Amino acid sequence: MKKRGQVWVETVIYTLIGLSLMGLALGFITPKLTQMRDRSVVEQAIGSLTTIDTTVNDVLTAPGNRRVVDFTMKRGDLFIDSQADEIRMVISGLKKPYSEPGIEIKNRVSILSEQQQASYSVTLKLKYTTASGKPYVNITYNDADTLKKFTAASTAYKFYILSKGTVNGLEVVSVSEASG
Repeated sequence: MKKRGQVWVETVIYTLIGLSLMGLALGFITPKLTQMRDRSVVEQAIGSLTTIDTTVNDVLTAPGNRRVVDFTMKRGDLFIDSQADEIRMVISGLKKPYSEPGIEIKNRVSILSEQQQASYSVTLKLKYTTASGKPYVNITYNDADTLKKFTAASTAYKFYILSKGTVNGLEVVSVSEASG
């Protein structure tokens, strides 16, 4: 009888030790997986914005050029800001910053990480202005200088990017969403 009770006590102890080890492992692995997933989302967004930029530059070769871009966005918001001649994407709710918070990394797609209350956000920008702030491409949305916001969706957005030619010394590029 004494041996039987000892077997049950050992079984319970080994089970508790095993569960504790699994809990510790998950405690270390889960934050790292979340950080890697957040980083992947930002890198995919940079790639998507680079594709848009390449397409804008492609249509500038001749007036009337039109290209279609499929834009997948699982997280964040996309803004086509015609008044500022920029296309930007904001991804919020990141557990760790993508880059040093408050310091903008200026590449073709500029990157700015900012700390919010309990998380971080990253703003990615394609600016069509020179270093002095003068625009060299006039970005419009549906031929109007407006601000258009697109939210994350499970299906890809389809954008038409059309060169309208030169007006007042600026190349005009119209972005519009394909219907249907």
